Amino acid sequence: MDDLALHARRLWLLPPSCGPVRLVAVDGHAGSGKTTFAARLAAALGGAPVLHLDDLATHGELFAWTDRLRDQVLGPLSRGEPARYAPYDWTARRFGPVRALDPAPVVLVEGVGAGRAAVRPFLAGLLWLELDPERSWERGRRRDGPALSGFWDGWTVAERRHFAQDPSRPYADAVIRQVPEGYEWLKGAGATAVTSRIVTEGEPEE
Repeated sequence: MDDLALHARRLWLLPPSCGPVRLVAVDGHAGSGKTTFAARLAAALGGAPVLHLDDLATHGELFAWTDRLRDQVLGPLSRGEPARYAPYDWTARRFGPVRALDPAPVVLVEGVGAGRAAVRPFLAGLLWLELDPERSWERGRRRDGPALSGFWDGWTVAERRHFAQDPSRPYADAVIRQVPEGYEWLKGAGATAVTSRIVTEGEPEE
């Protein structure tokens, strides 16, 4: 069993946090590898749904998506109902067709700010992808190319402001570091008696 499969099993054992759903946040700086990590973890979970916060944010509301998340996703899931949300089209600059997200046993929500204060009461676990902001943003800029350099200039200012006002990392149950052979899971400063099961005793801590 590889590391992700082992941790996926631990996530399955957590108590439901949002109705019947174990909602697990994957947070970190833009460009830190959250989307790739979430996809790999979802596969280890047997195809768990992944909600990307880029689908709820907009050019004019980079972090002002909390109401949409609550009304379209958290509310329905907490009632055991499918979530229904309209993903934002970053090219057309408008919301697209509505998608459904079923209340699966484990649902991942990934994106910058996934562990913000307004979301944490609904979470079974908060995972933080550890990579310093400058390296993360440089990776993001290389990925997106020079055409989006202006967007990144504005994004970095907005992200610094967001995390200064509403930090996620101090509340993380596990800090995830990418290493050559996969991912290293460390116990986060915010781990509780329940969610610290994500990282078992005997594993390294920060």
